[in-house]
Amino acid sequence: MEKPTRVSFTNLGKVLYPESGITKGEVIGYYMKAAPRMLPYLRGRPLVLRRYPDGVGTDGFYEHDAARGAPDWVRVFRRYSESSEREVGYVVCDDLDTLLWLANLAALEMHIPLSRADALEKPDMVLFDLDPQQPATTADAAEVARLLHGRLDSLGLRAYVKTSGKRGLHVVVPVQRRHTFAETKGFARMIGREAAAESTDAVTERAEKAPGKVLVDYPQNSQGHTMACPYTLRAVEGAPVSTPLAWDELGKHEPGELNIETALRRRRDPWEGFWESPQRLPRPMSS
Repeated sequence: MEKPTRVSFTNLGKVLYPESGITKGEVIGYYMKAAPRMLPYLRGRPLVLRRYPDGVGTDGFYEHDAARGAPDWVRVFRRYSESSEREVGYVVCDDLDTLLWLANLAALEMHIPLSRADALEKPDMVLFDLDPQQPATTADAAEVARLLHGRLDSLGLRAYVKTSGKRGLHVVVPVQRRHTFAETKGFARMIGREAAAESTDAVTERAEKAPGKVLVDYPQNSQGHTMACPYTLRAVEGAPVSTPLAWDELGKHEPGELNIETALRRRRDPWEGFWESPQRLPRPMSS
């Protein structure tokens, strides 16, 4: 592996996925290859990281603050956190070196907010987080995703779909930065309820979660909440990836099938052009 200009790698042979034997060097190599597809979603966003210095199966941790000793070329966005009652310095990953520096810290998962640091109160995505409750499957979530796609298409909205990297799916709509989080959350709730009215398998309220149901978790569209970044690894054995899909691929992949070895094999990125034409919601609503 060629050494990037500013990153010094350590312990490349350390195994981070014990059952499959995947090493930190392989994780770094994956993020190097994924960078052209990942960076458009990472740039300008304060990240929440999930680090596993001793590998999955051990006590990993969420990290909001930039790691101690961060190089001076790593961009840090500082913001007062009311919940922590202190200023937090979030890493903003604007370039390849920062991405690889994070990978060297065993930041296996990278989670992004639905807005950018220069206007945190203005979302540029609407997220429909589909969470199948056992014994519901990814295939059940795919049926709900298709309903959402139809609803959104009827409103003239272009939507994209990806795996969560686990059992769920994410349907995402890029939007103009003119809406509030109350409006995008209200819109996601409205569309989710319309889908739930068509399918007895879908619910929109967490109080309605029940075995066999697919939760359309619209509160994820709240300021400060995050989404697994497209193409991030997940801290699950086998190193699955939160993978963008074409709509005609939906339901064709089992959980874990798209992983560190397979997620980047397709030559064309199904989410190519995601940021080219942000959309205006036709009926923004407050929840």
